[in-house]
Amino acid sequence: MLSAVYPWIKAIHIMAVIAWMAGLFYLPRLFVYHAERGTDAEEPRRSFVIMEEKLLRVIMNPAMIVAWAAGLALAATPGVLAWSMVWVWLKLAAIIGMTWFHIWLARQRRLMASGTPPHSGGFYRAMNEVPTVLMVVIVLAVVVKF
Repeated sequence: MLSAVYPWIKAIHIMAVIAWMAGLFYLPRLFVYHAERGTDAEEPRRSFVIMEEKLLRVIMNPAMIVAWAAGLALAATPGVLAWSMVWVWLKLAAIIGMTWFHIWLARQRRLMASGTPPHSGGFYRAMNEVPTVLMVVIVLAVVVKF
C-alpha cells in the first residue's frame, strides 16, 4: 500500500516546493519595485499591496503548508531517511531557514501595506538571494547526500 502512495506524495511535494519557491523568489522582487516606485502615487502603491497580499495568501501559504505536510509524510515513511546522515539535518536546517524567511516576508508585507516601506529597494534586492542560497543547500544535500 505504502509503495503505491509514495510516488504520489513525492510528486505533490515537488509541485508544492516549486510553487513555494516561485513565491519566495518573486515576493522580494515585488518589494524592490514597491520600495522604489510604489511610494510616489496611491494607485501604484495599492497595486503592489494587492499583488503582494495575493501572492502570499493564495500561492505561497498553501504551497508551504502542502510542501511541509508532504515532506513530513515522506520523512515518516520507513526506510526513506537515514537520520544519522548529515545531509538530512542540513536539509532540515535549510527548510527551517526557508520557513523563517517566508514568515519574515509575511511580516514585511504587512509593514509595507501599512505605509512607507521599512527598507530600501537595495535591501530587498539583497534579501532576494536568501531563497536561492537555501535552495542550493537543499538540492545539493538531497542529490549529493553528503
